[in-house]
Amino acid sequence: MNDHVSSDTTSSRTILKPRRLALLGTVAALGVAVLAGSPASSSLTSFIAPAQAAETVATPPGFGDLVSKVKPAVISVRVRIDQDNDKSAMLQQNRMDSDEDSPFDQFSRQFGFRGPGGMNGIPRQRHQMITGEGSGFFISADGYAVTNNHVVDHAASVQVTMDDGAVYTAKVVGTDPKTDLALIKVDGKKDFPFVKFSDQKPRIGDWVVAVGNPFGLGGTVTAGIVSASGRDIGNGPYDDFIQIDAPINKGNSGGPAFDMNGNVIGVNTAIFSPSGGSVGIGFDIPASTAKLVVAQLKDKGAVTRGWLGVQVQPVTADIADSLGLKDARGAIVDNPQDGSPAAKAGIEAGDVITAVNGASIKDSRDLAQTIATLAPGSSVKLDVFHKGDSKTVTLALGELPNEQQAKASEGRAQPGAGTPRLGLSLAPAGDVQGAGQKGVVVTEVDPQGPAAQRGIQTGDVILNVGGKPVANVGEVRSELAQAKSSGKNSVLLQVKSAEATRFVAVPLA
Repeated sequence: MNDHVSSDTTSSRTILKPRRLALLGTVAALGVAVLAGSPASSSLTSFIAPAQAAETVATPPGFGDLVSKVKPAVISVRVRIDQDNDKSAMLQQNRMDSDEDSPFDQFSRQFGFRGPGGMNGIPRQRHQMITGEGSGFFISADGYAVTNNHVVDHAASVQVTMDDGAVYTAKVVGTDPKTDLALIKVDGKKDFPFVKFSDQKPRIGDWVVAVGNPFGLGGTVTAGIVSASGRDIGNGPYDDFIQIDAPINKGNSGGPAFDMNGNVIGVNTAIFSPSGGSVGIGFDIPASTAKLVVAQLKDKGAVTRGWLGVQVQPVTADIADSLGLKDARGAIVDNPQDGSPAAKAGIEAGDVITAVNGASIKDSRDLAQTIATLAPGSSVKLDVFHKGDSKTVTLALGELPNEQQAKASEGRAQPGAGTPRLGLSLAPAGDVQGAGQKGVVVTEVDPQGPAAQRGIQTGDVILNVGGKPVANVGEVRSELAQAKSSGKNSVLLQVKSAEATRFVAVPLA
């Protein structure tokens, strides 16, 4: 089965569909059969009994008290999306004029959409609405509630249903697509039951209880443990998910996950699944992230983030070796954007940012997340490794433009090249039409050579080798020879392709 990515308004986002796994179910039955036999059964029983006793002592008494305390604050979120909205109209256009089931009709049944299309005996009409459901939870007595952005995205109206069946109309206060969070508000009451975000990061192995509204059944509770933290699921540079094994099913999107004190440790947002249902791998937005985002949404209706204005990539072992860095840590700058705070402060391509305000930076994703938590206009100190020397740069952050996507390419460092011994043929850029005037152009690549294995392609332009600009093949050879005579195992190239400019560490034979 091929992995793929999908998301929907009415369920937890299914972000990857892995291969099915078979369960091993014969061990318990075999154990009973052996214990039932004789004469070995008495000795086996005496051997196993202490372990069973210890396990009984460690078993928690249940989650009843916790659930009764927090469940009233969890809500069902039902949205209506006008089919005239560009997005919904596009989804429906192929099924408007046919009485036969379209793929969208099948999708609608699977994920709980209700609306035109002949479902449940309802005739097709051109001006109805499609609806969807998710979950959420109140965070204040005056009606503020948290859910997922993908639950209320493009909503014409929002309706919430409480655990006791009471129904209220809500408005969307603000959304943040980058973290998939949204804040909604129910007006008219000041005594809604609510829950609080946890101030502590959960430990791996801690109990977790997820409450939501799967399949529109009403409040439903599942339990499990925290499986991992800091998960990157490829959703963007701000990924920092908590992984839990408490089942998260369709309709749980935006619902809370609680610790044993009844505090929210995360917001349910995505699952790994082969079929759309839970297989025990769910992902929550951490409470620490949600608190920061929700506070800004309540204040301004939107989220502003600090902006450096650099395109970065992780420092691999090869890159660290080529630069003379002791550890493969930090984020190497591929390209500072013109007019950005980084460019104005003198940050250059090839610089490695190793710390922000004294806090060590692990990789490019860590840099993006750290800068995003800082306010635009705030002053920051960057520790930078620049051409073999360490220095500190102080600058004022800009504001990340709404349309700007922070770029932190993860693990895509691909190699560059130099001479024919690396499997490349080169020509000055000025001699190749459309290549510009800087660097040397790759005119031919040996598919068996080290450069091809590292991803260099015909048409790529090598701008510098070992930190020095190159304009012809002779300069490339010279810098490669210099790197090798210095005892380096690899040399760093700056390579420009049609997509972007990047750094590539090329091993030296």
